[in-house]
Amino acid sequence: MIIIGILGDIGSGKSYVAKRFGYPVFNADQEVKKIYKKNKKCFKKLKKQFPNCEISFPIRKKQISMLIEKNVNSVKRINKIVHPEVNRNLKKFIKKHIKKKLVILDIPLLLEGKVNSLVDVLIFIKTKKKDVKKRLKKRPNFKKEVYEKLKKLQLPLEFKNKKSHFIIKNDFKPLTIKKNVKILKEKIFKNETNSFRY
Repeated sequence: MIIIGILGDIGSGKSYVAKRFGYPVFNADQEVKKIYKKNKKCFKKLKKQFPNCEISFPIRKKQISMLIEKNVNSVKRINKIVHPEVNRNLKKFIKKHIKKKLVILDIPLLLEGKVNSLVDVLIFIKTKKKDVKKRLKKRPNFKKEVYEKLKKLQLPLEFKNKKSHFIIKNDFKPLTIKKNVKILKEKIFKNETNSFRY
């Protein structure tokens, strides 16, 4: 099994590109949504951690955004509770798909959370800032203040770019992405991890 980690800016299309590989994808954002919706143990811990805030079960994303908006340090406190649950699900995912040729990890804090120790190949999704801004503005409940606070917790994009084995330019055109991913898969299966910067 080859484990691929997807890196890139918030709104750069990491999840879209990850799906184009045609192999199982572990999407951390989706896992967190499931935890907020179904995990009462996690809810009770968050309620205890933030006793003065309005958090109800199932937890809604809007409630979490409000916590982050009030105080950026809330993110670290939330992550301490939620990330162990995500990591448990990640281990189950890898075990379930152990016989697959490839699996993709779509985890926003892949390097920051040191999950990259599991990864064989890092791919950076490169996009134009203006395209990212357009996409983010279309998202429901998007708040610039929350976005900026989350950005401060992430490593610089330049660092992620340099750490990556491959780069895919995302112009948000399906045919281009399909072509680039096909070339990239061929390179990975041939183990040419230092020869492709697309």
